[in-house]
Amino acid sequence: MAAAKTTKKTTAKKADEIKTIDQLQAELQTKITDQLEAKRSNASGELVNPRVITGLRKDIARLHTAIRAIELTAKKESK
Repeated sequence: MAAAKTTKKTTAKKADEIKTIDQLQAELQTKITDQLEAKRSNASGELVNPRVITGLRKDIARLHTAIRAIELTAKKESK
């Protein structure tokens, strides 16, 4: 019998890839700008893959979550 293939998901984030709030906010602003540009391109019919907008929206939400998590941990540590 053939051996079963197992796949292992790898995460995009690495343990040593810790960003500061300033870096996350700069990345957030870039993603928001990219999303606005993608929406503008989609409205004019130039955007080839409209699923890009969904991906950008999810990336923006992830960045908001990461920023909030850092703020909460900083608040807990200051008490």
